[in-house]
Amino acid sequence: MQTKLTVTERQKLISLHRQERNGKKRDRIKAVLLFDKGYSYVEIAQILLLDEETIRRHISDYYLARKLSNESGGSSSHLTRQQTTQLVKHLEENTYLYVKDISAYVKQRYGINYSVSGMTKWLKNNGYRYKKPQAVPGKVNQDSQEAFKKYYKSLKASIQGDELIYFVDSVHPQYQTKLSYGWIKRGVRKNIATTGKQKRLNYMGGLSLSGYKMVVQRSEKVDAQSIKRFMEKLRVKSKGYSRIHIIWDNAGYHRSKDVQGYAEELNIVIHYLPPYSPNLNPIERLWKIMHEQVSYNRYYAKFSDFIEATQSFFRGIARKKNLLRSRISDNFQILSEPDPHFEVR
Repeated sequence: MQTKLTVTERQKLISLHRQERNGKKRDRIKAVLLFDKGYSYVEIAQILLLDEETIRRHISDYYLARKLSNESGGSSSHLTRQQTTQLVKHLEENTYLYVKDISAYVKQRYGINYSVSGMTKWLKNNGYRYKKPQAVPGKVNQDSQEAFKKYYKSLKASIQGDELIYFVDSVHPQYQTKLSYGWIKRGVRKNIATTGKQKRLNYMGGLSLSGYKMVVQRSEKVDAQSIKRFMEKLRVKSKGYSRIHIIWDNAGYHRSKDVQGYAEELNIVIHYLPPYSPNLNPIERLWKIMHEQVSYNRYYAKFSDFIEATQSFFRGIARKKNLLRSRISDNFQILSEPDPHFEVR
């Protein structure tokens, strides 16, 4: 990289500095002129009241690309169409935490310098946003999910008026403050107390999307015996229905001969979800609502307070039909299989 100005370049920069009204551009020019005079990055940063990294970037931008402003959105040497296609493919397979690392990759791969602001602009112009990737089970299978959707649609169309479908699952809320996003005044650090104990509760729940009926039972633990007791309660709560259908996952206790035999005695028909498909069980969304209203950003001084909060949620949520209808449905979204080459950097 050339690091000395010719006499002509120096005079041109001095003249440009006199005419320039943009303070940031004048700082860039002064940084280049001072560096040419032999000042170090640290000294220039002290003179211009800027940080050392900014000075390094300004000087590098000028000597590599003759860049003196932020307006270009990056280097004057833009990525070619082919390079852009290659970079987009690279970003599909690799998720970077910091823009500076993408700039470093572009410099190493193509020899083109982008400032952080320039690369940020490039990313936005190419449809990128800073957000979390969606978590999906590592062994999710799209074909099995599609097959279940067809199966469920057929089941739903075939049941009689005195039959009812319940989506069933267990949940284990922990006596521990769960920190989550929330609206907090800018510049304010909001502290929320947390609990050190790891106690948890165990609930079995069944949700029918027909009228949003719900049955919940707390247990010391979830096993074959507690599941049988839950099915008994489900039967009692559904007296007017000759047959009940329950849909749940492939947990070992759900497939036990003891549970299957008892279901037959109660005239309950069991249907199984495909493996690794929580997205196909609407009750998972009920658990999310529970965490939002009970766990997120909330502190309970006593475990008994936490128990009462969860119990109160289940006592009251069945009356909030509008909320349930707006958040929970059987309009299933299929999870795409994760890219085996996906990597976070």
